Amino acid sequence: MAKLSTAELIDAFKELTLLELSEFVKEFETTFDVTAAAPAAVVAAGPVGAAPAAAEEQDEFDVVLESAGDKKIQVIKVVREVVSGLGLKEAKELVEAAPKALLEKVDKEAAEAAKEKLEAAGAKIAIK
Repeated sequence: MAKLSTAELIDAFKELTLLELSEFVKEFETTFDVTAAAPAAVVAAGPVGAAPAAAEEQDEFDVVLESAGDKKIQVIKVVREVVSGLGLKEAKELVEAAPKALLEKVDKEAAEAAKEKLEAAGAKIAIK
């Protein structure tokens, strides 16, 4: 088997759908016994008796589709717009699997914009 260059691999990945790429990542993780998840941040404990630090304001939000409502087709169209790289089939499956996270770890402005668009289409959305 010929060795593929990094550019050739990237070109091959560009041709995959989001679901195919997800299946590839799972197979890669299984085959090489690794994980593609970002490492969790390590939090150092302060000295004993120190006052607890003020809670930091949340800066990452998840946009969760609770239900599609009565206008499922419009919601599917907006989901394709909000979640990049989704085909019609993937968007439909995502909407039908509600409650389901559509966007994860996005900033507040992006979460609010997505919520506004989806609610205008008739979906019920929660931001966590």
